[in-house]
Amino acid sequence: MTQGNLDIDKNIDEKAIKENENIKEETQEEVVSDPNKLYNILGVMFETTKKRYSFEIVDEVEYKKGDKVIVDTIRGKEIGVVYGGPMQLPERVLVLPLKPVIKKASEEEIQKYEILRQEAREAFKVCKERITHHKLPMKLIETEYTFDKTKLIFYFTAEGRIDFRDLVKDLANIFKLRIELRQIGVRDEARILGNIGVCGKELCCRTFINKFDSVSIKMARDQGLVINPTKISGVCGRLLCCINYEYKQYEEALRVYPAVNQFVKTQKGEGKVTSISPLNGFLYVDVEGKGIMKVLIDEIKFNKKEAKKLQNVLSTEELQHKVLEKE
Repeated sequence: MTQGNLDIDKNIDEKAIKENENIKEETQEEVVSDPNKLYNILGVMFETTKKRYSFEIVDEVEYKKGDKVIVDTIRGKEIGVVYGGPMQLPERVLVLPLKPVIKKASEEEIQKYEILRQEAREAFKVCKERITHHKLPMKLIETEYTFDKTKLIFYFTAEGRIDFRDLVKDLANIFKLRIELRQIGVRDEARILGNIGVCGKELCCRTFINKFDSVSIKMARDQGLVINPTKISGVCGRLLCCINYEYKQYEEALRVYPAVNQFVKTQKGEGKVTSISPLNGFLYVDVEGKGIMKVLIDEIKFNKKEAKKLQNVLSTEELQHKVLEKE
């Protein structure tokens, strides 16, 4: 091959590479998301599990709270209830891709849905009887059919893993369709069954919490709560979800505070911290020979490294209640 041909081939190759790079850049620009892009969103709740999801409105139909709608889910078409009216939300607060709202449920579809719920209640009784028959250490919580009635799902709680193979065989022979036994946690149980919280209102998990965040004994301690299971746990037997609501403010404030039981220097002398009020800017110190005194945070000196270390140490009593953190 001559030098001229080599130069031509080189030019062709360089041109092809450049074109491919341009195409690649254009493709990348097409898939780059816009965090400020607005989507028409409808909040839909599934009545059995009480879980809430966001679906995209793709038509011009007017939806309102309480409407029953057909939506596209990972297990096919399902029927849910609108709990939040249409709203526009930016992409940055959504989990993409969004599934669409297909349409409002017709009277026939709503009737079919109610029949399925009634049949699920009958299936619940049958399953409960079979659980007793097999002497399985499990608590049946709820039952539901998928909207296309190809699967029957049983939700239950148990302390550990359960060998329910014989139970599944029994149920499959009785109902003649696919059976799924799904183990859930006690917090999900509380959400499904519903109840009134210690505050006198309906449970947060029942009304608006969709994803359970971890709550720790340390969070309760840092907010000055008495570490007493009857005071800091909900109807599910786990730590109150609301302990998490204001914790970030306390966590931020505690960075400039000593730990409880740490020795500090005050204008009145040295003493041991008995309690703190981080959001109010003061603490109580048991000053030697003078008793417990209220002191402003700006009026004390202490070892910050020691404080940070002590703040992460749980007492024996607190360690005994770690079980309340279980999901």
